Amino acid sequence: MPRSGSVTKSAILEAANRIVREKGAEHLTLELTASEAGISKGGLLYHFPTKEALIQGMILDYLERFSRDYEQTARADSQSAGSWTRSYLQVTAQDQQRAPGMSSGLLAAAATDPSLLLPLQTNFQEWVAKLESDGIDPVKALIVRLAVDGLWMVELFGLAAPGADMRRQILSTLEEMTHTN
Repeated sequence: MPRSGSVTKSAILEAANRIVREKGAEHLTLELTASEAGISKGGLLYHFPTKEALIQGMILDYLERFSRDYEQTARADSQSAGSWTRSYLQVTAQDQQRAPGMSSGLLAAAATDPSLLLPLQTNFQEWVAKLESDGIDPVKALIVRLAVDGLWMVELFGLAAPGADMRRQILSTLEEMTHTN
Protein backbone atom coordinates (compact mmCIF):
# COMPACT_ATOMS: atom_id res chain seq x y z
CA MET A 1 0.00 0.00 0.00
CA PRO A 2 1.50 3.41 -0.92
CA ARG A 3 2.26 5.89 1.81
CA SER A 4 0.31 9.11 2.10
CA GLY A 5 2.18 12.32 1.29
CA SER A 6 2.40 13.44 4.91
CA VAL A 7 3.64 10.01 6.05
CA THR A 8 6.25 9.96 3.28
CA LYS A 9 7.37 13.51 4.07
CA SER A 10 7.64 12.63 7.76
CA ALA A 11 9.66 9.48 6.95
CA ILE A 12 12.00 11.54 4.76
CA LEU A 13 12.55 14.14 7.49
CA GLU A 14 13.13 11.44 10.12
CA ALA A 15 15.64 9.72 7.83
CA ALA A 16 17.47 12.98 7.12
CA ASN A 17 17.65 13.78 10.83
CA ARG A 18 18.94 10.28 11.57
CA ILE A 19 21.68 10.63 8.94
CA VAL A 20 22.89 13.96 10.32
CA ARG A 21 22.72 12.69 13.91
CA GLU A 22 24.49 9.39 13.25
CA LYS A 23 26.85 10.19 10.36
CA GLY A 24 27.20 13.97 10.30
CA ALA A 25 25.84 16.75 8.11
CA GLU A 26 28.48 16.14 5.44
CA HIS A 27 26.89 12.73 4.72
CA LEU A 28 23.41 14.10 4.10
CA THR A 29 22.59 13.40 0.46
CA LEU A 30 19.32 12.97 -1.36
CA GLU A 31 20.30 9.42 -2.37
CA LEU A 32 21.12 8.30 1.16
CA THR A 33 18.04 10.01 2.56
CA ALA A 34 15.78 8.25 0.05
CA SER A 35 17.40 4.93 0.87
CA GLU A 36 17.09 5.51 4.64
CA ALA A 37 13.43 6.52 4.21
CA GLY A 38 12.73 3.41 2.13
CA ILE A 39 11.55 5.32 -0.92
CA SER A 40 12.85 6.02 -4.40
CA LYS A 41 14.92 9.09 -5.09
CA GLY A 42 12.07 10.27 -7.32
CA GLY A 43 9.70 9.98 -4.36
CA LEU A 44 12.03 12.11 -2.30
CA LEU A 45 12.43 14.66 -5.11
CA TYR A 46 8.66 15.05 -5.26
CA HIS A 47 8.73 16.46 -1.71
CA PHE A 48 12.21 17.97 -1.65
CA PRO A 49 13.68 18.76 -5.08
CA THR A 50 17.10 19.80 -3.73
CA LYS A 51 19.30 19.17 -0.73
CA GLU A 52 18.68 22.77 0.36
CA ALA A 53 14.92 22.18 0.18
CA LEU A 54 15.36 19.07 2.33
CA ILE A 55 17.37 21.00 4.93
CA GLN A 56 14.82 23.82 4.84
CA GLY A 57 12.12 21.21 5.38
CA MET A 58 14.03 19.84 8.37
CA ILE A 59 14.26 23.33 9.89
CA LEU A 60 10.63 24.20 9.23
CA ASP A 61 9.50 20.88 10.70
CA TYR A 62 11.56 21.56 13.82
CA LEU A 63 10.24 25.12 14.10
CA GLU A 64 6.64 24.05 13.61
CA ARG A 65 6.91 21.42 16.34
CA PHE A 66 8.80 23.66 18.75
CA SER A 67 6.47 26.64 18.17
CA ARG A 68 3.37 24.48 18.66
CA ASP A 69 4.70 22.98 21.90
CA TYR A 70 5.92 26.39 23.14
CA GLU A 71 2.52 27.99 22.53
CA GLN A 72 0.53 25.10 24.04
CA THR A 73 2.72 24.87 27.14
CA ALA A 74 2.56 28.63 27.77
CA ARG A 75 -1.23 28.73 27.33
CA ALA A 76 -1.70 25.76 29.68
CA ASP A 77 0.30 27.52 32.43
CA SER A 78 -2.16 28.63 35.12
CA GLN A 79 -0.02 31.62 36.11
CA SER A 80 0.32 34.58 33.81
CA ALA A 81 3.68 36.01 34.91
CA GLY A 82 6.57 33.91 33.62
CA SER A 83 4.43 31.51 31.57
CA TRP A 84 6.34 32.10 28.31
CA THR A 85 9.69 31.75 30.07
CA ARG A 86 8.63 28.55 31.84
CA SER A 87 7.30 27.21 28.56
CA TYR A 88 10.55 28.00 26.74
CA LEU A 89 12.48 26.29 29.55
CA GLN A 90 10.28 23.19 29.54
CA VAL A 91 10.04 22.74 25.78
CA THR A 92 13.75 23.34 25.18
CA ALA A 93 14.75 21.01 28.03
CA GLN A 94 12.39 18.30 26.77
CA ASP A 95 13.40 18.73 23.15
CA GLN A 96 16.71 16.89 23.30
CA GLN A 97 15.27 14.22 25.60
CA ARG A 98 12.08 13.66 23.62
CA ALA A 99 13.36 13.79 20.06
CA PRO A 100 17.13 13.62 19.91
CA GLY A 101 18.35 14.66 16.54
CA MET A 102 15.26 16.58 15.47
CA SER A 103 17.46 19.65 15.59
CA SER A 104 19.77 18.05 13.04
CA GLY A 105 18.41 20.37 10.37
CA LEU A 106 20.00 23.24 12.23
CA LEU A 107 23.37 21.53 12.09
CA ALA A 108 22.93 20.65 8.42
CA ALA A 109 21.99 24.25 7.58
CA ALA A 110 24.95 25.67 9.45
CA ALA A 111 27.25 23.28 7.60
CA THR A 112 25.64 23.68 4.18
CA ASP A 113 24.17 27.17 3.82
CA PRO A 114 23.80 29.37 6.91
CA SER A 115 21.19 31.48 5.10
CA LEU A 116 18.83 28.52 5.60
CA LEU A 117 18.81 29.46 9.30
CA LEU A 118 16.85 32.67 8.59
CA PRO A 119 13.47 31.16 9.64
CA LEU A 120 15.03 30.06 12.93
CA GLN A 121 16.50 33.52 13.50
CA THR A 122 13.11 35.10 12.85
CA ASN A 123 11.35 32.73 15.23
CA PHE A 124 13.94 33.36 17.92
CA GLN A 125 13.24 37.09 17.70
CA GLU A 126 9.54 36.38 18.29
CA TRP A 127 10.23 33.98 21.16
CA VAL A 128 12.63 36.40 22.87
CA ALA A 129 10.08 39.22 22.56
CA LYS A 130 7.58 37.04 24.46
CA LEU A 131 10.17 36.36 27.16
CA GLU A 132 11.04 40.04 27.53
CA SER A 133 7.39 40.98 28.13
CA ASP A 134 6.54 37.95 30.27
CA GLY A 135 5.80 39.78 33.52
CA ILE A 136 9.02 38.74 35.25
CA ASP A 137 12.38 40.46 35.37
CA PRO A 138 13.53 40.44 31.71
CA VAL A 139 17.13 39.82 32.79
CA LYS A 140 16.07 36.66 34.64
CA ALA A 141 14.00 35.55 31.65
CA LEU A 142 17.05 36.02 29.41
CA ILE A 143 19.31 34.16 31.85
CA VAL A 144 16.85 31.24 31.87
CA ARG A 145 16.74 31.22 28.06
CA LEU A 146 20.51 31.37 27.65
CA ALA A 147 21.11 28.70 30.31
CA VAL A 148 18.62 26.22 28.84
CA ASP A 149 19.92 26.93 25.33
CA GLY A 150 23.42 26.22 26.64
CA LEU A 151 22.24 22.97 28.21
CA TRP A 152 20.62 22.02 24.91
CA MET A 153 23.88 22.75 23.07
CA VAL A 154 26.13 20.73 25.39
CA GLU A 155 23.74 17.80 25.12
CA LEU A 156 23.50 18.15 21.33
CA PHE A 157 27.27 18.22 20.87
CA GLY A 158 28.18 15.89 23.75
CA LEU A 159 30.21 18.61 25.48
CA ALA A 160 30.46 17.33 29.05
CA ALA A 161 26.72 17.51 29.60
CA PRO A 162 25.66 17.24 33.24
CA GLY A 163 24.38 13.92 34.54
CA ALA A 164 20.68 13.29 35.02
CA ASP A 165 20.56 14.38 38.67
CA MET A 166 22.53 17.59 38.06
CA ARG A 167 20.38 18.29 34.99
CA ARG A 168 17.22 18.05 37.11
CA GLN A 169 18.72 20.41 39.70
CA ILE A 170 19.71 22.94 37.03
CA LEU A 171 16.25 22.87 35.46
CA SER A 172 14.60 23.20 38.87
CA THR A 173 16.74 26.23 39.73
CA LEU A 174 15.97 27.83 36.39
CA GLU A 175 12.26 27.16 36.86
CA GLU A 176 12.41 28.87 40.29
CA MET A 177 13.81 31.96 38.58
CA THR A 178 10.61 32.24 36.52
CA HIS A 179 8.50 32.77 39.64
CA THR A 180 10.35 35.74 41.14
CA ASN A 181 10.86 39.35 40.15
